Amino acid sequence: MNEIARPAAIGPVFTGSQFTGSKGAAPRGKGRGRSGLFGVLDIGTSKVTCLVLRTESDGGIRVIGMGHQRSAGLRAGAVVELEAAEAALRATVAQAEDMADTRLDAVTVNLSCGKPHSTILDLAVQIPARAVTEADLRHLQAEAGARARQPEREVVHVVRLGYALDGAAGVRDPRGMHAAELAAKLHVVDAAQGALRTLQTCLGRCDLAIEQLVVAPFAAGIAALVEDERELGVTVVDMGAGVTSIAVFAEGRLVHADLIPVGGQHVTNDIARGLSTPLAHAERMKTLYGSAQASPDDDRENLAVPLIGEDEHQIAKVPRSMLVGIIRPRLEETFELVRSRLEDAQLGRIAGRRVVLTGGASQLVGVRELAAHVLDKQVRHGRPQTVRGLPEAATSPAFAVAAGLALYAAERGAQADDIAPALDEAPRGGLRRLAAWLRSAW
Repeated sequence: MNEIARPAAIGPVFTGSQFTGSKGAAPRGKGRGRSGLFGVLDIGTSKVTCLVLRTESDGGIRVIGMGHQRSAGLRAGAVVELEAAEAALRATVAQAEDMADTRLDAVTVNLSCGKPHSTILDLAVQIPARAVTEADLRHLQAEAGARARQPEREVVHVVRLGYALDGAAGVRDPRGMHAAELAAKLHVVDAAQGALRTLQTCLGRCDLAIEQLVVAPFAAGIAALVEDERELGVTVVDMGAGVTSIAVFAEGRLVHADLIPVGGQHVTNDIARGLSTPLAHAERMKTLYGSAQASPDDDRENLAVPLIGEDEHQIAKVPRSMLVGIIRPRLEETFELVRSRLEDAQLGRIAGRRVVLTGGASQLVGVRELAAHVLDKQVRHGRPQTVRGLPEAATSPAFAVAAGLALYAAERGAQADDIAPALDEAPRGGLRRLAAWLRSAW
């Protein structure tokens, strides 16, 4: 590996909840995109992708460097072997840096571990016969910070779902308005502190700071959804190798996030066990011949299967129907878990009738039809929006998270407008970050 020497990471990457960038989100029409070069890092169970991007004169972004390597040291999206994970990350980032002829000190990173959890907070403060002021918003933010803080958990996103004045909802900016009571609805996404600290440690060993942390399905939604879907209600199901993550959007905002520790790698493991074949060949069979839907020709088509521990010339012949019979139950189980999680969240009509599938595992033949059957919703594949300079091979659903991270980072969280504002980095936990966002969000 041609490794690029980097200085030590600038300051501590993690103190309290400081995982996000240094600029808050701005409302529509007031977005302040970043300038210069920046980087994003999509850390998955099977692959790691790094993009180096440059802001163009017209405000758009262009990929000027890309690194793509097989993952190592990760399981279900979490770091389990520091040295192996560090080597994979270093190789990926160095590849992108070499192409861009630059060096990264910080990156925007996806979160695919830590058991992210959504909480909706309804808060209210009394207004004594005067207009709503900044101090009233700070009062709400203080209460939100106190209520959102949980032992061994760290806040990753705080999404403003809306304000209400004397029970009248739908208020975007209450400052200067008169009411006896100001209420706010906030969506808080937090994650296990231990997983985040381990991720921070791994990147620190690569001399990289975490500029912003973005829940993976939220990033995929930024890249793959159209505006009407976000407004009317849609569920993004990002199917990775180790995890399947869920994000629900409604009225232009992120209203729910969840993660299921089952992914495409589990399908590969099932094939390897069921056919007694090496994992590498099981992955190849899944990719070339796998399907989630049976066809009349499956029984007539035989597949060559090398057996574990046997001579390389010892090949078994199995009908393709046997392969489909292994793949379909695992994918059915995955979508049943997705349906169960959505039902448990009691989202009802908020989640809408549409599902958008992203992630490498979603590209298996028949997955879309199976998802529609199990979830009883309209389903489509979500390809990332076009990002200038992104190779054609990286425009598939497998790269939706990487593209979404680029779009998110380009506007420092404002790309999605009110969907999930970026929170300012702060020296003391989620409360200070929430305060910074409320001060800058307008």
